Amino acid sequence: MAELDIRQIMEILPHRYPFLLIDRIVELEPGVRAVGYKNITYNEPIFTGHFPNNPLFPGVLMIEAMAQLGGAVLLEPGEFSRKTPYLAGINKAKFRRPVVPGDRLMMEVQLLRHRRNIGWVSAEANVDGQLVCAAELMFSIASDPRMFGADAVVLHA
Repeated sequence: MAELDIRQIMEILPHRYPFLLIDRIVELEPGVRAVGYKNITYNEPIFTGHFPNNPLFPGVLMIEAMAQLGGAVLLEPGEFSRKTPYLAGINKAKFRRPVVPGDRLMMEVQLLRHRRNIGWVSAEANVDGQLVCAAELMFSIASDPRMFGADAVVLHA
């Protein structure tokens, strides 16, 4: 199993600051599972408005962070390495407790199934060993439009 730092993550995922929500991948078994984390810090732009004097990391960003980790699991195998995963569905999402600055959001995703250009993962996030969020996520995997130039339009089902 591989460990990836932020530079290696940016070679796989198209996301960039301020929306790259994974700091490190500590285990990556391409096409199978991954474990990674995001350090939640008070200096993140989201905390200026969510919420002043009561900073909470939004649940939708926890889902996005888990989706990015899931994207790394799906993209690393050879045939998908130059494609982009688009979040296409969220099922069974549950939020158990707030996540605040100073927390480390530890995430694990496992590939449930993959068929053509669609993939499904189960995802969980923990803080200090306590479950804070879980969901099943569905992805549509499409050609990366950057490969075809700025004017290209990529259509997919």
